[in-house]
Amino acid sequence: MTTDARPLRPLGAADAATPLIRRADPTEYAEIDRVVDAAYAHDYGASGGGDPMHRSAVRAEGFDVWVAIGADGGILGSVTTRRAGGDPLHEDFGDGDADLRLLAVAPGARRQGIGAALMRHAIRQAGADGFGAVALKTGPAMHGAHRLYETLGFDRAPENDGLWIGGERILDLLAYRYRL
Repeated sequence: MTTDARPLRPLGAADAATPLIRRADPTEYAEIDRVVDAAYAHDYGASGGGDPMHRSAVRAEGFDVWVAIGADGGILGSVTTRRAGGDPLHEDFGDGDADLRLLAVAPGARRQGIGAALMRHAIRQAGADGFGAVALKTGPAMHGAHRLYETLGFDRAPENDGLWIGGERILDLLAYRYRL
């Protein structure tokens, strides 16, 4: 980590209930997919509009799928991150960016610090893996997500806006970056 790195803001009262965060087990992929589908249904429709990356098993082939586990053992949320030395999740992020996708919190677990805990984990992991920044993209209307990212210290990165596949912009998304 460089000397100009910003400290992560504390979770506050939710800290005492921080979930266990670990890599997903393949036996959990179906439940993770249900959580992701439920979390994104309002914004993108069921199953991510047919995007194969909305399936945990597909993401786990080349990326790290993380889960937040509650006290009862249930899956409260998930996020997928770039592996050290691996390919980016978005083609327009650089080698120094630990990008992530599909931060999802089960609808019944929202507003309990689960998303913040998953994001803090992704930031810590990126630092441990030697990345210089954490980068992500989010829908323009996902205002709650924008507030979370900004509260955690992410800055807008408009130079990376949009979802690009094969050099073609196929979706309007907002990019954010947290410099480590």
